[in-house]
Amino acid sequence: MRRVVVTGLGAITPLGVGIRHTWKRLLASESGLGSVAHLEPAPRWRELPSTVAGIVPQGSKAEGKWQASDWLDKGDERRMAKFTQYAIAATEMALVDAGWRPHTQEDRDTTGVCLGSGIGNLEELYNTSIAYDRTGYKKVSPLFVPQLLINLGAGYISMKYGLQGPNHAVTTACTTGAHAIGDASRFIAFGDADVMIAGGSESCIHPLALAGFARSRSLATAYNHEPTSSSRPFDKDRCGFVIAEGAGVVILEELGHAKARGADIYAEVRGYGCSGDAYHVTAPREDGGGALLAMKRALQNAGLRPKEIDYINAHATSTPLGDAAENAAITELMLGEDGVQKGSQISISSTKGAIGHLLGAAGAVEAIFSILAIKENVMPPTLNLHNISDGFHCNYVPLSAQQKEVNVAVSNSFGFGGTNASLAFSKY
Repeated sequence: MRRVVVTGLGAITPLGVGIRHTWKRLLASESGLGSVAHLEPAPRWRELPSTVAGIVPQGSKAEGKWQASDWLDKGDERRMAKFTQYAIAATEMALVDAGWRPHTQEDRDTTGVCLGSGIGNLEELYNTSIAYDRTGYKKVSPLFVPQLLINLGAGYISMKYGLQGPNHAVTTACTTGAHAIGDASRFIAFGDADVMIAGGSESCIHPLALAGFARSRSLATAYNHEPTSSSRPFDKDRCGFVIAEGAGVVILEELGHAKARGADIYAEVRGYGCSGDAYHVTAPREDGGGALLAMKRALQNAGLRPKEIDYINAHATSTPLGDAAENAAITELMLGEDGVQKGSQISISSTKGAIGHLLGAAGAVEAIFSILAIKENVMPPTLNLHNISDGFHCNYVPLSAQQKEVNVAVSNSFGFGGTNASLAFSKY
């Protein structure tokens, strides 16, 4: 089996455009969450029980903010859904970071894309549905269907750079980004590609999306007056997740290919594990059985033992059930061979306290944070963790980043429908 390494990173998050802007602010315990009550159409936002979201800051690229014209020409901006725009920009950042530009036909043939989204272009679906209902067929844009398709993010990336390797899209709710990276690593491991652009992108902050998640009792509703306090993973007062937008893209490369061109290597992709809860549409198993199985499979694939894990970037969205189930799974995973619980020896954080839940992009962005934890030996904090819940006995890196030698990191992602994925990274 061929070894796979990470050579480039690109990200757009509520903390900023560019991984360095995001990472610096994350380690400084800053929050990217804010109120949506002032957005248009104002009445529809204000009537929602949850009015908090993680929105990508608007402004120039030089300021670490989003402006479509910094990345796209007018024609592409008009043709592409916002999640695709974010994917294009994050990909360009990652390719520049990796120093990879496939110019020869052989390079283009062996470079592929594996990128997805959880929901995609909800706003266009909403607006076109209303326009069609009011005025009929002629108000439907010829771009309507292409702007809805989840695989168009990967499609536009392949067209922009002329990539003819595997072209694959993943849509597995909030596990999308992790599945995309894991699947892409296997394309390389099995010889289908030498380089893969992999990740997830999401932009569905819309009144209808918040209304839907609120009706399923998933969103935080108790902190509308104090948005930065609303996402509180592992905290006793957690009450739901905060929806957010953005994108995360990594460049994965076969080890020999990366070494031959002198690429800088962030980390190695050691293991990938998937599972299904087979339990409930939105709720996890209380014992975290599905999450545990995904982590065990990732470690088995990596040839690692639980005691070798230094850091876990938890899925922990700040929901009462979800955080408890994942904590139970980690606690069971860390049960020593002598039957003694080793959970207190593991360090875990949920970066959703700072950026909210990026849905289909979450797994990719959080994988990037795990990779940087290894590269820089620092664990990002869990914001708003003031009162740890009963039964939670690990180090959850509360409030402030912590320095630690991180040789192995695991990134967890779980989604509606009971879909789970774990990625294991290690120092190269």
